[in-house]
Amino acid sequence: MAITTLPVSMTFSLSTGETVRLDQACLRLPTVELIETAIMAGEGLLVDSGALAVQTGKRTGRSPKDRFIVREPQSESQIDWGRFNQPCPPERFDRILTKVLGHFQQRRVFVTDGYACADPAHRLNVRVCTTFAWQALFARNLFLRPEPAELASFAPDWHILAAPGVLADPASDGTNSEAFIGISFSRRLVLIAGTEYAGEIKKSVFSILNYLLPKRNVFPMHCSANIGQAGDTALFFGLSGTGKTTLSADPFRRLIGDDEHGWSDHGIFNIEGGCYAKTIRLSAQGEPQIWNAIRFGTVLENVVFDPRTRAPNYADASRTENTRAAYPVDFIPNCDLSGQGGHPQNTVFLTCDAFGVLPPLSKLTHEQAMYHFLAGYTAKVAGTEAGVTEPEATFSSCFGAPFLPLHPTRYAEMLKQKLETHRCPVWLVNTGWTGGGYGVGKRMDLGQTRALLIAALSGILGDAEFDVDPMFGTLVPRACPGVPAKVLKPRQSWADPAAYDAQARKLAHLFRDNFSRFEDRASPAVRQAGPKV
Repeated sequence: MAITTLPVSMTFSLSTGETVRLDQACLRLPTVELIETAIMAGEGLLVDSGALAVQTGKRTGRSPKDRFIVREPQSESQIDWGRFNQPCPPERFDRILTKVLGHFQQRRVFVTDGYACADPAHRLNVRVCTTFAWQALFARNLFLRPEPAELASFAPDWHILAAPGVLADPASDGTNSEAFIGISFSRRLVLIAGTEYAGEIKKSVFSILNYLLPKRNVFPMHCSANIGQAGDTALFFGLSGTGKTTLSADPFRRLIGDDEHGWSDHGIFNIEGGCYAKTIRLSAQGEPQIWNAIRFGTVLENVVFDPRTRAPNYADASRTENTRAAYPVDFIPNCDLSGQGGHPQNTVFLTCDAFGVLPPLSKLTHEQAMYHFLAGYTAKVAGTEAGVTEPEATFSSCFGAPFLPLHPTRYAEMLKQKLETHRCPVWLVNTGWTGGGYGVGKRMDLGQTRALLIAALSGILGDAEFDVDPMFGTLVPRACPGVPAKVLKPRQSWADPAAYDAQARKLAHLFRDNFSRFEDRASPAVRQAGPKV
């Protein structure tokens, strides 16, 4: 029996020593009632598959310039302050908190209680409070769902208060815009104001765990994971758009999770209970598992659909390239319901190289793995912004720099220790362009990428012959079943080899320039593992 109302009493401390409270009868609704409530409130509509389609206003992605961590004595010496971890004075956090609680008192508040971390030894109880029914459904889909008996005694470790209708005032609140995402480790509280984009809810919990888990010798990872028929676990690291969700949703392997995991002394575990898949240019043929997961109970964000037939047009990027589907992981038919797996037997780094330089697959030494992990490379394609005529390199440390409260080298050292302890091979897979850069070449064939992964994960490439890439020093297989030989060597796929050489040198210099910020903290072996310019 679902609990429809929940008396919520929350007390939070202010930096002055005073406290503020919220005592309110909140709504804790099952999925079907959340959907009905969202539709009646005008928050969204059902599309032809039964999914709930919503729009997130002018913010269709995360707002990293509006994300702050409260400067507090318990944590400030550990935080890697800078571009992604902007300090917030406690009194500023107080002002936003007071605004949010006042806003809640005037509106319906929906509560979602869920777990983060499938391993009970590291479980975090999270309570999400929001004024939007669809955001409550999003949280229900993305976090691990307690059983009814567990809900009766649920005690939150952390609160997330999401109030899109509260607009910060840069002049009086000291914010950068009307949006504010603030994390207080001492109060165990997240405030999200001025943005409807639900990804902020999900990523705030990941940021929290990137601070907490290393203290327990657990490596937090921005990666997807699955298990093969032989029980072998594989990890897939990558930034948005590199194929992390697509390639881990493999009909021949059981999905553990599509985005966030921890690696403990006992194996890996999913941090979440759902998937947050990009849907731009989604097709039933290319990604059947994701396509079939978009049904009743799924939330579609910013997807354009026909107003009469309600048929989504996944090719339409007029609102944003960052269209999304949020659904429980068990909407993927061959998911692993335990959310856990053994120590990985293969690790894959995914990159979408729009320069067309990197091989579709290469093998890395552990030193090269640390180098590429700290680099976290992918590329934006030309044409996404006015005046952009060439691919733009993007480097995001550990494939998730915006979510790392600690210095990136802390996570890289954890990766190295795990890889060496468990003798785990690392593969670099380019899902970007071949035969030339964006505008000249073509996107890697998804079928060929899958063939390369099958060969790597199954051990077929274990006895293969490799050549050393002259620029990047990685090992490139000479042959792979189902993949033309010239595709394996990107220089051979270009019509003009000299043009390839120039582009490769350009990308290598970008790598070296980016890595200069780690020169003083990386070992000589890791520094030498980069491209040879």
